[in-house]
Amino acid sequence: MKTKTTTDILKTALLMERRGKAFYEKIAGDTSNAEVKKIFMLMAEEEQTHIDFLSKQFATFSKSKSFGKEQLKGSGSELAAKLILSPDIKKSISAAGFEAAAISSAIDMETKAIEVYTQWADEATDPNEKELFHWLANWEKGHHKILHQLDEELKENIWYDNQFWPF
Repeated sequence: MKTKTTTDILKTALLMERRGKAFYEKIAGDTSNAEVKKIFMLMAEEEQTHIDFLSKQFATFSKSKSFGKEQLKGSGSELAAKLILSPDIKKSISAAGFEAAAISSAIDMETKAIEVYTQWADEATDPNEKELFHWLANWEKGHHKILHQLDEELKENIWYDNQFWPF
């Protein structure tokens, strides 16, 4: 079995981020809920930040066979959390509807990204490469945490509304 090269890994990372962006844009385009549209457009913008950053790293690596020491900025998770976890959003999403299903799918996508980036960071020998993939994994963890919290609250609401509680 052929071991993935660094170039293969960067291409795969770019593909994952592009797919994530496309997914978030599709959901934003398909929802009629303005607040949900904002959430998914924000997520798409964050994926574009990852694409831009990975593209710079790919160009640097292609030329010099080393990773650039780019300034890694914090995630946008604070803004995302404020927007995504607002009471208005929670009220406007049906826990059994299209938007909730999209949130569940997004959680799965973020979980996979965390796993992949963490594995690549653990296997990296270049300190800048290791830092890059840890940074990406942590950013995705922020997305995952926010989406998971929203999903849990939506489930609680539907269980309460449908009297699924045993007491």
